[in-house]
Amino acid sequence: MDRKDFVEGAKDSVAIVVGYFSVSFTFGIVAAQAGLSPFLATLMSLTNVTSAGQFAGLNLIIAQSSYIEMFLTQLVINLRYGLMSLSLSQHLDKKATTGKRMLIAFANTDEIFAVSVVKPHKVSPSYMAGLEIFPILSWALGTFFGAVANNLLPAAISSALGIALYGMFVAIVMPVARSHKSVAIAVILAACLSLAFHFVPGLKAISSGFTIIICTIAASALAAWLFPVPEDDGGDAV
Repeated sequence: MDRKDFVEGAKDSVAIVVGYFSVSFTFGIVAAQAGLSPFLATLMSLTNVTSAGQFAGLNLIIAQSSYIEMFLTQLVINLRYGLMSLSLSQHLDKKATTGKRMLIAFANTDEIFAVSVVKPHKVSPSYMAGLEIFPILSWALGTFFGAVANNLLPAAISSALGIALYGMFVAIVMPVARSHKSVAIAVILAACLSLAFHFVPGLKAISSGFTIIICTIAASALAAWLFPVPEDDGGDAV
């Protein structure tokens, strides 16, 4: 392993480490409130490393959804990681063997992908190891401490922290929605569909897992149809 590249990756991961700990701490609280032990909550984070997927999966577990619902929901929510990994594979140097590429893909989250692909040169497996290891540990440790804290904090504080995640999602989505009409339309449509599935007779009978799948695909498809991404003269999407 190239120590210099590893250290560079570790330095670039500092901001991600801090952000992951705070978000996973909230996940740990929500998981504990749902009845998961600190060990199971931590294991879930350590083997998944996906905030949206984990929260959706936790809701499906609580609702005792079927395996097919869980599979399809996770496929829809996490499909972007496969696309990002394909893109990142073109940015890895020749030292990245198939086995190393598979390990890198495991922790190729949105933030890690964004940091790695902006590098002006191809990145090595050592750099990616430094960039990914510490965020993974931070994600798992944050979950553990959140799950433990839920049993120690007063109920009012635990409940308040439990809804902090939704505030975080709003904080992430709103700035992008303000500058991109397509995102705003997709968000509004998804919210309206979600409300319809919650209140409209007949639609209420559809399970939460399939509701997430339908809302996600319908909102994304309509936004893609109404606001297609233009192409430049070379034919590449911009």
